Amino acid sequence: MRKRDILLILGAVAAAVVLLITQFTHSAISTGAWGLSFRQENMPPSGPAGVQELARFDAAYLGNTEEKTIYLTFDAGYENGCTSQILDVLKDHNVPAAFFLVGNYMEKNADLVRRMVEEGHIVGNHTMHHRDMSQLTEQEAFAKELTDLEALFTHITGKALPKYYRPPQGTYSQDNLRMAKDMGYRTVFWSLAYVDWNNDKQPTAEEAYSKLLPRIHNGAVVLLHSTSQTNAQIMDELLTKWESMGYTFGTLDDLFHKISGS
Repeated sequence: MRKRDILLILGAVAAAVVLLITQFTHSAISTGAWGLSFRQENMPPSGPAGVQELARFDAAYLGNTEEKTIYLTFDAGYENGCTSQILDVLKDHNVPAAFFLVGNYMEKNADLVRRMVEEGHIVGNHTMHHRDMSQLTEQEAFAKELTDLEALFTHITGKALPKYYRPPQGTYSQDNLRMAKDMGYRTVFWSLAYVDWNNDKQPTAEEAYSKLLPRIHNGAVVLLHSTSQTNAQIMDELLTKWESMGYTFGTLDDLFHKISGS
């Protein structure tokens, strides 16, 4: 066999090996804060990690982009007098939501936590103390932030806390994702949010709509803060606008059922 033929064969073998490695190995997910890049109106953004990368750790930031479904979620580190109004609007529209709560919130607002559960919403784990979880590299310390909140929720409601986890401030690491998965949790990021958390500089309704309407998209996992006076004021009209655009609302159970196909 000529040297040229041997080289061609070796090249083909090498290419095949590279293809196999690409198919069966995955790039690492870097440590950082969750962020988004929007490139086209009403189209899904790209995140620091892709859908398939996150799926390895039972994590997600985006649903099925072929379906006009929105997954509405709220984060709350404290109560600011807005949650009852938000819950009223959700009930009027028959829209399910997920509320990611911390320990301080649950301790001080047990009645609201029970109302969320009674009205069919999911309460998720936002950790006991809202720490930068990417700094917790030991499984025991990481787990305690989640299990302490689980125990508090059960004490308040008599029920088990649903196994959905949102990292405080969106700060995460691949080890965190793995540890959450090992605990049976699904990590929930988001594909749409806006600066609604600063109570000293709340956006106007027009500013909120300028972010939440052109950036809504199929399969959107929306993050809002239930501490926001603006969100409480616009919630009824916002849901009406999204509904008029043809969107319906799903639960996190629906989201992960469709992702896993089971």
